[in-house]
Amino acid sequence: MTAVETRLRDALFAGAAEAEESPDLFARIQLSIEDDRRQRRQRRRAAGIVACGLGAIAAIAFATTDRRQGELLMDWWVLELLTDVILIGMALWLGPLIKRFGKSYAADVFRANPRTGKSFIVLTDIAYYLIFLSYIMFTMRYEPASNWAQTVNAAQLQHETARIAGILLIIGILHGLNLLALPVMGRLLTLNRQLDQSTPP
Repeated sequence: MTAVETRLRDALFAGAAEAEESPDLFARIQLSIEDDRRQRRQRRRAAGIVACGLGAIAAIAFATTDRRQGELLMDWWVLELLTDVILIGMALWLGPLIKRFGKSYAADVFRANPRTGKSFIVLTDIAYYLIFLSYIMFTMRYEPASNWAQTVNAAQLQHETARIAGILLIIGILHGLNLLALPVMGRLLTLNRQLDQSTPP
């Protein structure tokens, strides 16, 4: 064994001897495994819910569609209701998704004010659902437009597609602005707290 190999072996043994075993290592590994299992179960449940929702929409569309002279015909109000159901489903799915991934970001931004961060997330959720609800109510139709027929045509299909694209665009823009504004707000709140603490009574 060369001198270099001997020194390397001694260094490795010395490092191993100085290492201390963590008493809760096994418990932390178990918790990590359980978290992974829980996340997989949640993903499977979410996929099942989405599949059931899409299956229900497909079943309703199939049941309300007539075939006449080789053409598929659906009453205009059926597509309108299906679009409303899709928008509501998107709201119920996107809200928790954004909140789950936004918690850690808000915790980093408001680490000096954790209570403010929690309150901000709650208020953001309320604003999110209000935006979705108002958008659905603004774009609902109770009678066909002038360029629509009593059955679904290309103009109505384009309108319903634009409704779905519009809410995705609005939520995307607001979410992007929120990501840019949060660090500024967190910094201002931190500076205000520091000023309050440094100012003599």
